[in-house]
Amino acid sequence: MESEPLLTGSINYGSHPDNNDHLEKGSPKTRRLSYSVAAEYCCVGGGDVDLYLQQAVVFIEDAIQYRSINHRVDTNSLRLYRWYYSRLWQWGLGLTIAVVLMLAFIERPSSFSYTSDPRFRPPPWEPPCGLTEGIEIVCLIIFAIDLTTKSYLIGWDEFRKCKWLIVYILAVSASVIDWTLTLSMYCDQNLRVRRLIRPFFLLQNSSLMKKTLKCIKRTLPEIASVILLLALHLCLFTMIGMLLFAKGENPKHNGEWETYFRDLPTSLSSLLVLLTTANNPDVMIPAYSLNRGYSIFFILFSGFGTYFLMNLLTAIIYNQFRGYLLMSVQASILRRRLGVRAAFEVMSCQGRGQDATHSEEHVERVRVDASLQVMARVQMKSYYRQAIIKRLQQLSDGFIQWEAFRGLFDELDKDRIKEHPPKPEYNSPLLQKLQLVFSHYYVMIVGNAVALANVMCICTILVLDSEKSIAERDDYYMEVINCFFILYYLMEMSLKILAFGWRGYLSYRNNIFDGLLTFCLLVLQITIFATYRLPFPKWNPASRGLMSLWEMVRLVNMLIVVRFLRIIPDIKLMALVASTLVDLVKNLRAFAGILVVVFYVFAVLGIWLFQGAITAPGKMSVMSNSSMENITINFTMECGSYEQLGYWPNNFDDFASSLVLLYNIMVVNNWQVFMDAYTRYTTEWSKVYFVSWWLTSSVMWVNLFVALILENFIYKWDRSVTCSVADVERTGYETTVQLMFREQIQEPTEEELVTQLHQHPHLHLS
Repeated sequence: MESEPLLTGSINYGSHPDNNDHLEKGSPKTRRLSYSVAAEYCCVGGGDVDLYLQQAVVFIEDAIQYRSINHRVDTNSLRLYRWYYSRLWQWGLGLTIAVVLMLAFIERPSSFSYTSDPRFRPPPWEPPCGLTEGIEIVCLIIFAIDLTTKSYLIGWDEFRKCKWLIVYILAVSASVIDWTLTLSMYCDQNLRVRRLIRPFFLLQNSSLMKKTLKCIKRTLPEIASVILLLALHLCLFTMIGMLLFAKGENPKHNGEWETYFRDLPTSLSSLLVLLTTANNPDVMIPAYSLNRGYSIFFILFSGFGTYFLMNLLTAIIYNQFRGYLLMSVQASILRRRLGVRAAFEVMSCQGRGQDATHSEEHVERVRVDASLQVMARVQMKSYYRQAIIKRLQQLSDGFIQWEAFRGLFDELDKDRIKEHPPKPEYNSPLLQKLQLVFSHYYVMIVGNAVALANVMCICTILVLDSEKSIAERDDYYMEVINCFFILYYLMEMSLKILAFGWRGYLSYRNNIFDGLLTFCLLVLQITIFATYRLPFPKWNPASRGLMSLWEMVRLVNMLIVVRFLRIIPDIKLMALVASTLVDLVKNLRAFAGILVVVFYVFAVLGIWLFQGAITAPGKMSVMSNSSMENITINFTMECGSYEQLGYWPNNFDDFASSLVLLYNIMVVNNWQVFMDAYTRYTTEWSKVYFVSWWLTSSVMWVNLFVALILENFIYKWDRSVTCSVADVERTGYETTVQLMFREQIQEPTEEELVTQLHQHPHLHLS
């Protein structure tokens, strides 16, 4: 779960009135300190030592997670703050957001049917009134608790400056009002406005999503300029096309006009679809069949528009967005440095409380034992905690200066080198030889070759039996081959465990994957023998239990094919590609989260606009008493249309089918078929919806996501170009958005850090 700062606006906290004058005059605890914590937070009394340590712990945790330190710092608030960012609450909040988003699959119109095809879809299961509403009100109460906690922790002055929290209040309030209206109408409300509000809860819970959204907003002017040029290009060629393919006297030569250039909306749509290459070469065939010279018009249009302007748009989106993202990452780095500096200040304040000789002057050092106490209480990855503690223990004079203290947290940016446990020691010469042989790199190569041979055998048998029915297949040979290979896999796994030991074997991720699938294959094979006995020629027993013999053999074969993926860690380039994909899931989920939000909003809008717009022939209402057979016979379909292609399951009749339809449009293959169908069944204005979705998903977001994948891969490739395959497997690359742009980020100056600390609204400085 991504940790989210309470404030995600500008890092500049703003000016705050000096609140220290009355404390200096009236409080006996006050000390005049330079660049350090004063007033009630810098007293000499021994009872405040734990408060200093607790403040330092929280500030370091803020630094690790790139969170703002602009929150309350008294004892009770710090305890609440740490609970708020605990795994329990953050995972619970994430689960609540997932539940409230998933309600769209259950609510009316429900997606609980085995098919979305209106010709065969039975009436879906509809939840009783109050079921989803009861779940939703629990989620809204949790959001209200989350909002109240955030507001309290940052204080009223900062709350008024945070637009996200103000919108959060409006979102929760509007959802409660709409929820009340639903219950008052006995759940018969078709237009549920709160559905559009739900994605906001996902956005506000991720600081990186907020940054991404802000960067996209700032990029829009540059995108608009290229889209304007694209629109000019489209309109210009539309006018030329309408003049070039005007209706003539000979009906046989009017094919291009009749199909693609009959009027202005049709002409615009035809060329817009050609811009995505979805109707190429169909759009040019009627004219091209008359005269080959007409092809020049279409080649010029698609060549300049598709291969120049569209790629230019992709480059501008990536370049501009990357620049704004760099600015956002710069603010995150400032947060980290500020958190470390704040922790140093409160610990140095504690040191002055224990050392009276330095009580009246600023000392740029803290006690090592206090730093060790703080690091022991900080919630962070154990690997980095151990690395920082090890560096602290190497200090001999008992104190650490500011520069050295800041350098401790450079460990957070280093890659984790995974050390495998030592191999077990055997006294037997035979076991020692077996250990030497089966821990060698060549054993892994032989294992990969055997896995490849197994896949090739399965492929050969599938090709030979591709035309045979299940009754004609002889599973004897397939089963004998599988038994042989599974026994080899079991032997290989056992000998590897012997060579490396249990802990050493499980320290390799590919061994875990390999061993788990080998165990599943063994269990399945034993189940086959127990159910259908030993194999023999013409072996085709009757089906027993939950699965037939052919189904179990197919499952075994699928697991064997999946097991072949074990070769990925052994090939450097494939290992890097695979680890890049894993990192995208772990560290760039904020970008995918924005895409989820966009999908969700457009799906809800699609249901509002087009639910039930397309009715299948078997479902059409008929004025006469004609039979269903007559309806089907009289229903004519144009070649290449929505009806003729059988695209009936792609509709906006429920939330699940809406998501699938939006994905099919995003891919842009035959997306003009969907646009044409909904234009015919509703209105010409429906094209605005489909074009907007194409621009948002396919043009902007998918191109941006591809560019970030390249950025991620290049970053990892540059860092691993000198590594071997074994080093790639051992190295846990820390690939976050902050680290991807780390080389382009400028370190904040000491003056900036001190200025920001003095502007903290709750940590008063003198």
